[in-house]
Amino acid sequence: MTTVLLGGALQATLLLAALPAWAASALAAWRINSDGVLELRTSPSISLQAFFEAGRGNTGPRVWVDLPGAPSRTRSIRGNGILREVRIGKPDPGTTRLVLEFQPGTQLDPRRLRLVGTARDRWKLEFEGLPNGSLRTVGEGDVTAASVPWRSNPGFTPGYRRTPLSSAGLPDVPRGRYRVVIDPGHGGPDPGAVGIGGLRETDVVLDISLQVARLLQAKGVQVLLTRTSEIDVDLPPRVSLANSSGANAFVSIHANALSMARPDVNGIETFYFQSSLSRALAAAIQSEVLAVSPGSPDRGVRTGRFFVIRRTVMPAALVETGFVTGDIDSPRLATASHRQRLAQAISSGILRYLAGG
Repeated sequence: MTTVLLGGALQATLLLAALPAWAASALAAWRINSDGVLELRTSPSISLQAFFEAGRGNTGPRVWVDLPGAPSRTRSIRGNGILREVRIGKPDPGTTRLVLEFQPGTQLDPRRLRLVGTARDRWKLEFEGLPNGSLRTVGEGDVTAASVPWRSNPGFTPGYRRTPLSSAGLPDVPRGRYRVVIDPGHGGPDPGAVGIGGLRETDVVLDISLQVARLLQAKGVQVLLTRTSEIDVDLPPRVSLANSSGANAFVSIHANALSMARPDVNGIETFYFQSSLSRALAAAIQSEVLAVSPGSPDRGVRTGRFFVIRRTVMPAALVETGFVTGDIDSPRLATASHRQRLAQAISSGILRYLAGG
């Protein structure tokens, strides 16, 4: 789940690989229900921005979302209750704008407005604190319809879509006792390292992270992800989400790189900041990842000052799963079956740590 706060005159930009300006609207369906929740179904891999503006005088507060691609037609839909009107507009030739305008006097706290990505093409925004019965459902299209197949990169096949995941053989922990934050590095306009054959770090680590989340959940661990799709999440919000979650562990997943002229450099390394518990977590992950990466050098368990492991308050580790520029590591990282093995290895290391061994 990806969460972004809205605040002030404008706040919260979710950036993904944008559709071309001539494309049809990325807004496939929308609905605001009687519980005060805005639901969106969009095209996968889009740019999306959300804004808030306070009401003044005879104008109520507004929330709007900008998506790529122009709508086939602009239109206004009469609201109900405290929702005055919904408008589908075209602020420029390449943008769709969905505007929710509320009645004057409606109280919305921008600090409590969160646009949440629940899947690669699904979003929701909860308007907390609205009076009961103040809204009735209104919308266009089917927000529950099946999504189109997602590809983050041409030719890149997510590992968990090719072969069913199985948690068999992973260490057991008491179900419902533990909570873990998984942090897929980079994302959106920041692809991280780009290696041999155009292999992008963001694609590799998101795929691995989503698989780790599913494997841990199958073992009864509650998992929070700092991102679940190709969006740009800054480092402080990742840390903030982790520190407010009460998690038992934080694991950031990355892939390494050097110069394209140095394909001889390969290897696995896992970082921690300073605590003995963080070192134990890093060591458990490192040993498991090495076991599924034969021939890739052991670059060790090392201290590091990366922001996401330095500022988190729980035991934290950052694992580099190999070099996208390495002649050993890169072909493996590009392979769905190896990314599955990495996901199982990282999951096993986390579970071993939680179990205390």
